Amino acid sequence: MFFKIMMYYLFGYATISVEGYFIERFINICRGKQIFLWNMKRKKSSFLFTNIAIKDFKKIRQVAKVTKCQVKIQKKKGLPFLLHRYQKRKLFIGLLLTLFLVIFGVSNFVWNIEIIGNNTIPTEELLEQLNEYGLVLGKLKNSVKTKEIISKMRLERDDIAWIGIKSIGTNMIVEVVEADKKPDIIDENEYCSIVSKKEGRITKINVQNGTALVKVGDIVTKR
Repeated sequence: MFFKIMMYYLFGYATISVEGYFIERFINICRGKQIFLWNMKRKKSSFLFTNIAIKDFKKIRQVAKVTKCQVKIQKKKGLPFLLHRYQKRKLFIGLLLTLFLVIFGVSNFVWNIEIIGNNTIPTEELLEQLNEYGLVLGKLKNSVKTKEIISKMRLERDDIAWIGIKSIGTNMIVEVVEADKKPDIIDENEYCSIVSKKEGRITKINVQNGTALVKVGDIVTKR
């Protein structure tokens, strides 16, 4: 979210006012059209202040027409308008351009690793193994060999049925599907005792393996 808002600042955004009786519908249609609104503040039930990217302003005017709302720009903000205001101050512009390049460069690195889907396997354990195979914070995203890491993880761990790694912004999302535990295998050649759950009299015995400890007619008690 922070990175998204920062990009809007770099390309320009506006604070607008929306007035009408269908504010909720206005917001829902914007969400449906992938128009990002942030820092929304309501004033009464028919008035809204919010921020919007400059590139989405034409779209939002269409939404306002459908919902019979009035939209006005209250203030324009962001790097393009700041540069226009201080276009004679070359040093200031140079610093802003440098900042832009730094932010653009930083976005090419991994700054967060999120592991999802693990219920019994500790996250710290998986994270330590991912670090060992090359997925670490501060590394260039293009240099992370995801296919190689996935292959090593699946070969080394029998408690993982499937693992996937995808990049979203500066985040690396590691999705894990845990393998089902194998059931205990009973050795039919091992001897065991048969214990009765109810009281009764033995009427028949059929011993295929082992030695019978009782005989027909004996009384057994519940244990």
